[in-house]
Amino acid sequence: MLGMRLLPLILLFIAAPALAHGGHGQEPGWTLDPLLTVPLALSLLIYLVGWSRLAKRATTPVRPGLFLSGWAVLTLSLTSPLHEAGERSFTMHMIEHELIMLVATLLLAASSAGGVLAWGLPRPLRQGLGGSWKSPLQSLWRRLTEPVTATIVQGVVMWVWHAPPLFDRALDSFAWHVTQHACFFLSSLLFWWSMIHPRRGSGYGVSAACLFVTSLIGGALGALMSLSSSPWYADYAAMGMTGIGLDPVDDQRLAGLIMWIPGGAFHGIATIILVYKWLRSSEAGHAALPVH
Repeated sequence: MLGMRLLPLILLFIAAPALAHGGHGQEPGWTLDPLLTVPLALSLLIYLVGWSRLAKRATTPVRPGLFLSGWAVLTLSLTSPLHEAGERSFTMHMIEHELIMLVATLLLAASSAGGVLAWGLPRPLRQGLGGSWKSPLQSLWRRLTEPVTATIVQGVVMWVWHAPPLFDRALDSFAWHVTQHACFFLSSLLFWWSMIHPRRGSGYGVSAACLFVTSLIGGALGALMSLSSSPWYADYAAMGMTGIGLDPVDDQRLAGLIMWIPGGAFHGIATIILVYKWLRSSEAGHAALPVH
């Protein structure tokens, strides 16, 4: 887990020399638009209030490390100079997306922070969570977090938002850019939740298979980018030379390789871990059977 927490800092450190040569005017700065900072700050505040309240009540202590690490990676990805650098280089943009979809959402899903966040809400809102409207939302959540469904949703979101018309629109409009990142975040959060918290009857075996399929889905998209002989996106193509000193074709190829190789390796390692958990749970189940 420590490696996951250090990953964004390592990537920013590696990228710093290239970004310092910025090319397009000035060096990338922080993105502090209220459309981003207010929801991020509010979610952290709600979590900390819930954590404080539960710490006085719960017999099992709340461990906030996973949530705070995921929140930090997400916040750095969206607001640090990496975000603005992504508007000048597809490679930087891809690193930002990978941090959101692979690292931040995995940590947040693993934190199981729903109960803590609920306790962080004002009492009227917290009591309202038990209303009659809760049942349809629970049903929708169960459907969306079914492993196969979550895999399909994330795959569709990934491919649709990397289609040139939508991706170019996100580069040209801050609101569309926020929408793109929200879709990446929500679909990945659903995906990792379904992988980490398997249902009875499906278990880690189905999750492992879905992770393997996801590695193929992302790998295929990354391979198409890296093997393409022309840039896909008009804004990057018009730059002539991107912010990291590469022409648009090589910049896109490097971005595709990042999605293809490290992204595929990340899903591959997660698949191996879940296969191991699946085998262990199967052995435990067989050991629990009565001997005749």
